[in-house]
Amino acid sequence: MLNNKKIAVDFDGTIVDDAYPAIGKPKTFAFETLKRLQAEGFRLILWTYRHGKTLDEAVEFCKKNGIEFYSVNSSFEGEVFDPENQSRKLDADWFIDDRNLGGFPGWGEIYNIIQERIEFRVEGKEVLAYSKLKKEKKKGLFW
Repeated sequence: MLNNKKIAVDFDGTIVDDAYPAIGKPKTFAFETLKRLQAEGFRLILWTYRHGKTLDEAVEFCKKNGIEFYSVNSSFEGEVFDPENQSRKLDADWFIDDRNLGGFPGWGEIYNIIQERIEFRVEGKEVLAYSKLKKEKKKGLFW
């Protein structure tokens, strides 16, 4: 059943190791996680710098690994981008990219963040899910 939530996913460095313009090795649990999210009704959008032949290769690589996208580099299938009348910003509920603040947390953590609606923060060079942070003891009456 479709849950109307859209997830925009980068390709290089996120689904596969970055080897642009070649296709890198799949990231651990990338395709398993994407298949599971798709089976749960999430609509997946491939949102990548790739275009032309390299984009076609990435789409075909994902297809061979069991993932067909709701749309590619657009908010919905068949969207025609008109820079005069619309923003280039993509319409998605979540963006998964290796260039997130704090870096790429891994597909297991991403799945948990989405499923449990976990908020997270960046501490130093690490992305920490609030569910895994130590709770600080309250110091006063109101904080």
